[in-house]
Amino acid sequence: MKILVDAFGGDNAPEEIVKGAVSALAENKEITLGLTGDKEKTERVLSALSYDKTRVEVIDAPSVITCEEEPTLAIRKKPDSSMVVAFSLLKEDKADALVSAGSSGALLVGSTLKVGRIRGVNRPALCPVLPTLKAGKKVLLLDAGANADCKAINLVQFAVMGGVYAKVALGVKKARVALLSNGTEDKKGNQLNHEAFPQLKELKNVEFAGNIEARDIMSGDFDVVVADGFSGNVALKSMEGTISALFKLLKAEFLSTVRGKLGALFLKKSFRKLKGSLDYNNYGGAMFLGVDKIVVKAHGSAKSESIKNAVLQAAEAVKAGTVESIKKELLVTGLEE
Repeated sequence: MKILVDAFGGDNAPEEIVKGAVSALAENKEITLGLTGDKEKTERVLSALSYDKTRVEVIDAPSVITCEEEPTLAIRKKPDSSMVVAFSLLKEDKADALVSAGSSGALLVGSTLKVGRIRGVNRPALCPVLPTLKAGKKVLLLDAGANADCKAINLVQFAVMGGVYAKVALGVKKARVALLSNGTEDKKGNQLNHEAFPQLKELKNVEFAGNIEARDIMSGDFDVVVADGFSGNVALKSMEGTISALFKLLKAEFLSTVRGKLGALFLKKSFRKLKGSLDYNNYGGAMFLGVDKIVVKAHGSAKSESIKNAVLQAAEAVKAGTVESIKKELLVTGLEE
């Protein structure tokens, strides 16, 4: 299978992007890469790396879409950009998946305009894989930022798509799905939640667990948490910020005294393990569920490890037939707006 990588998307492009993409080749012998971006600069980075040259193609795309540009305008005005060139190849079935750490807005617009949505899905959703308090257990959160405003049918479709992806990414047989709200009681939430709640209860191929609060997302008691993109993104960024702040506070406290420094020395291995389990670089990126191809959005500040995992994540999603499985599930449930 061929995975396209936007070599010039993200804060650390192209060095970290190319390095991470190439490192994925050693862990999955079934994949080949298509690196889109400035050919000369990309090949310069590749020249310093050891890899199987028969499995890597550099596709020239001289311009770049930045995060400062208006997404729709940029997609239309920059057909020679690293992201749009990748979309064109994906649309033409010349590749199986796309990974990009570039502009989230442009990636979402491009996925919808260039690749197209799965029939019956009017609002694709960003779906990151998050760690939980239970060892080895992960949870999916969608939508994590693609759609600030949603209708009830969108949340129901998110639950269906998340349930299918949970089988692929998490290995669960029947996903336990929760609705993000401001309380756990059935009547909690805004008008959107009130409309979506009874519809979610009627779904047969997922186990609806009712409302949960943001503090319970990482509890490990759920496989999928659905929300509108505004609430989901706020919850996600709050978790990222809290985790980052916590480690900074712990470091400052330990280094403030001699006793603390000694304690940190003994606990160094445990803290490194804990930090690794909470580091987004170890979880790849966010799947853009609802579009007709596999598209993975890596973190804008992603380093090589994160890009490698995003490429492997995309490859697994392709191999598992994620898009086709979502199509079949939506057909069975008859969910069309």
